[in-house]
Parts: sequence; structure tokens; C-alpha cells
Amino acid sequence: MTTYETLDLHTRVARYEAALEELRSSHNDVRALLQDQVLYERWQQIGVELGFIAGTAPNGQQHDLQALNQQIPQMSESWAS
Repeated sequence: MTTYETLDLHTRVARYEAALEELRSSHNDVRALLQDQVLYERWQQIGVELGFIAGTAPNGQQHDLQALNQQIPQMSESWAS
């Protein structure tokens, strides 16, 4: 194998490794997004079953949906482990 062929092989291997790392990163991003969406939809379904409508409790108290939404990614990370 010539020096040129060796350098070309190393370049191709480096490109392959970079592409593989990018694919892994993208896979993790998509998985996290899908988990968040599934958890959010389930959270909404449970809320409806418990009588929560548009962020209000049955007794009329307002809930901070933004704070609850921020907890979903943390829960999905802990459940994914």
C-alpha cells in the first residue's frame, strides 16, 4: 500500500467515524423528542381523565403548565436510563 493510499484510507475512516458520531447524535435527539412527545400526550390524557381542562383544576385553581412541561424532559431522561 502506498503512502497516498494509506492517507486516503485514513481520511475515509475519519469521515466514516465523524458520520457515525453524527448519526448517533441525531438518533439520540430524535429519541428524546419522541419520548418527550409521548410523555406529553400521556400527561394530557391523564389530566383529562382526572378532570383537568385547559390548565384548570376541577376546583378552579390555575396550574402552572409551564413548570410541569419543564419536568417532562427530566422524567424521560431518568426513565430512559
